[in-house]
Amino acid sequence: MNKNIAVILGDGIGPEVTQQSIKVLDAIAQQFGHQFTYNYGLMGADAIDKTGNPLPDETVKLCLESDAILFGAIGHPKYDNDPTAKVRPEQGLLKLRKVLQLFANIRPVSTYPSLHHLSPLKNKQLEGVDFVIYRELTGGIYFGKKETNAEQTQAIDECTYTKEEIERVAHLAFQSAQRRRKKLTLVDKANVLETSRLWRKVVQELSGQYKEVAVDYMFVDNAAMQIILNPKQFDVIVTENMFGDIISDEASVISGSLGLLPSASIGTGSALFEPIHGSYPQAAGKDIANPLGSILSAAMMLDHFGLKEEALQIYKAVEWALSNGFVTKDIDQINNYSTSTIGDLIRDFIENRIPSVVNKNNIAISKSTII
Repeated sequence: MNKNIAVILGDGIGPEVTQQSIKVLDAIAQQFGHQFTYNYGLMGADAIDKTGNPLPDETVKLCLESDAILFGAIGHPKYDNDPTAKVRPEQGLLKLRKVLQLFANIRPVSTYPSLHHLSPLKNKQLEGVDFVIYRELTGGIYFGKKETNAEQTQAIDECTYTKEEIERVAHLAFQSAQRRRKKLTLVDKANVLETSRLWRKVVQELSGQYKEVAVDYMFVDNAAMQIILNPKQFDVIVTENMFGDIISDEASVISGSLGLLPSASIGTGSALFEPIHGSYPQAAGKDIANPLGSILSAAMMLDHFGLKEEALQIYKAVEWALSNGFVTKDIDQINNYSTSTIGDLIRDFIENRIPSVVNKNNIAISKSTII
């Protein structure tokens, strides 16, 4: 299989973690006889610094012409700390989602037994946790009309949804539930918000097309509590943009590290794959960031291409690394390995180059795992 992949390294640790994903994808291509061609584009603070535009037209064209986009991270303190900034890195990502019609963000949430001790939840709450959040990505309050009065004493953010916007992401969520444990939870605030009442009406109408899927409804404040109290009750969650943004970040702490979780944004054309962590500028250039969220995002991209066995090899490699204590500093402050070393280990596992007895001292100083 030949695929053209647009690569947007982005800001902060984005370039470092994405380079590990490319390393792993190259190993997959070699092992399975595929060809992945990478073309690089600018977005975010890096793009602003170089072009004055958070999303140059050349990057949009590149993404439109690619089979998928592999993205690092976005954001920089000089913009985060300046509320008066007219041009911001995040504008690039929001625009790209709109241009590519990436209307659904998919975030899987699972746990690894070897990392249960890092989670704020107790072991009994972590066993069997495996759910996925479908977040509507191009509508709602983030894209609504925004106004501030002349005196800067009043601001308005408008939240709008159409039936069509809700239907298309709900269909994806229902289809996912069909393939999984056949349970769908709509998270809304239908006791207060008209948009939530529309969400509930549309999902109820669609449920007739997916009779084997059990549907329940949960207010977002209760959902936020239930994700902590009993996360294993969930299978597939579908929700609007802002609620999805908040509860998916909340759910990310269950695994023990923000650096572990991948995501996909899909729509009518090219799909985008990225780790859910931010740009973490404090760690940029230090080779200490966790690349597994990015590597698992690459696995989701392979799944999207229909390359199930190839994606499974990455999942197995990540499980092997974590269970054997090959982790970055965010997971273990004392016994940890560099970003590039973790990438090397995942690659070596895929290439069947991990020896039966691994010399951790050699790995610690980034020597070959074969020594």
